Amino acid sequence: MAAPPVPVEHPPLQGSARVLGTVALSLATFMNVLDSSIANVSIPAIAGDLGASPSQATWVITSFGVANAIAVPLTGWLTQRFGAVRLWTTSVLLFVLASMLCGLATSLEMLVAARVLQGLVAGPLMPLSQTLLMASYPRAQAGRALAFWGMTTLVAPVVGPLLGGWLTDNLSWPWIFFINLPVGLLAAAVGWGLYRARETPTRRLPIDTIGLALLVLGVGAMQLVLDLGPEADWFESTEIVVLAVVAVIGLAVFIAWELTDAHPVVDLRLFGQRNFCVGVLVTGIGYGLFLGNVVLLPLWLQQWMGYTATQAGMALAPVGVLAILLSPLAGRKVTQWDPRWMTTAGFVVFAVVMWMRSGFTPQTDIATIMVPTLLQGAGLAFYFIPLTTISLAGIPQARLPAAAGLSTFVRIASGAMGASIATTVWESRAVMHHAHLVEQLQPGSAALASALAGLQAAGLSEAAALAQVTRLIDQQAHTRAADDIFLVSAWLFLGLIALIWLTRRPAPVAPVAIPAGKPG
Repeated sequence: MAAPPVPVEHPPLQGSARVLGTVALSLATFMNVLDSSIANVSIPAIAGDLGASPSQATWVITSFGVANAIAVPLTGWLTQRFGAVRLWTTSVLLFVLASMLCGLATSLEMLVAARVLQGLVAGPLMPLSQTLLMASYPRAQAGRALAFWGMTTLVAPVVGPLLGGWLTDNLSWPWIFFINLPVGLLAAAVGWGLYRARETPTRRLPIDTIGLALLVLGVGAMQLVLDLGPEADWFESTEIVVLAVVAVIGLAVFIAWELTDAHPVVDLRLFGQRNFCVGVLVTGIGYGLFLGNVVLLPLWLQQWMGYTATQAGMALAPVGVLAILLSPLAGRKVTQWDPRWMTTAGFVVFAVVMWMRSGFTPQTDIATIMVPTLLQGAGLAFYFIPLTTISLAGIPQARLPAAAGLSTFVRIASGAMGASIATTVWESRAVMHHAHLVEQLQPGSAALASALAGLQAAGLSEAAALAQVTRLIDQQAHTRAADDIFLVSAWLFLGLIALIWLTRRPAPVAPVAIPAGKPG
């Protein structure tokens, strides 16, 4: 193995170069985060155009998430092997290529394959954008740099649903991917021009190929079980049984291998620290619940409430407003306040939001739907920052990159699985509610006769009236099923609060006082 090269300390960028560098790096981050949310409101359109069911079309979201999660742990090795600037630029250009392939897809299989590629090459984008941005500013302005970078990750979830809905309704769904082409090419050109002379040193390092293969095998098989299970009648299918066995064995061997390998691709020993173990567990479950509901809400609105993609995007967009306003406060106070109380407050907000949604009916208007979405932003502000602080408290400096990568991997993978579980449970509960509602409307029943008489009096034929009753039953069944998921999610968020208090409080950091008479 080559000896570690001596790092070169590059001076911070100045003036317009710093501004352009910040814009280029933020655009790459924005593009990455945008693509994790922009497709949510386009799922029904994608399903209809490619001849797939809406539950199958959610693979567009889950495939990106799983591939992205698998790629994140490789960022450290790839950076040392090829250099941060070269890797970042290559990732951006490959992301643009994958986006073009997504837009050109003519089948669901082609689209999912392109999304897998997109997720894989997106792995290094966020951590490297943050690293290069920090090197562009003086140490005294690091907080300002991180605040600006963080704003892009909060604005993207607001813009994503709105932009995705508008593009889907006014152009077509491929444009939610084509929009990345000018953004990515501009970011890559500006970034390479500014940072190529600031390349980080490289060296050859061993890579845990066996561990990586086991990770891909285990996580990939598990996600396939969740995605294919509903269509294949779960464990009645030999294919699902085989995939489940592969997932269990693959993950079991992966854990054993990573705990004994000298250069693990994922440092599982970090889970031996209480704060990291509990913090990452809570982060993963919380993000799975959050993303599952984020995917479910626009599906319900478009399939059963008659919303267009643009209207569904408007219903989702307010989530970023309070997040943008309150995140700076959370960032400033997390070292002074107890982050466990901050996380508790965030989860209480999430629970209230889910409880409010559990009362939705087919008659609920868009204003009522937007209120809990707006409140959810406050929960987000007190979710990521305090939980990250709790998880990384007490981790030695040398192991922080590995800890941050592992935490990100768990969060992204949990989000993809949460989306699959939410849509699967939704369809299952809808079937149950449909059966219960039909029991009350048996042929010859007074309720059915009254409903048909009212519709026929409005000018519908008997066949059209029956079709309308069936549609209303389906709408009610899917609404009740969504309400069930919202209510269970509320209770699960409250349950996560108990886990948070199993952690130790990170040592508080007192604010630096400025002596009187001295300039700030």
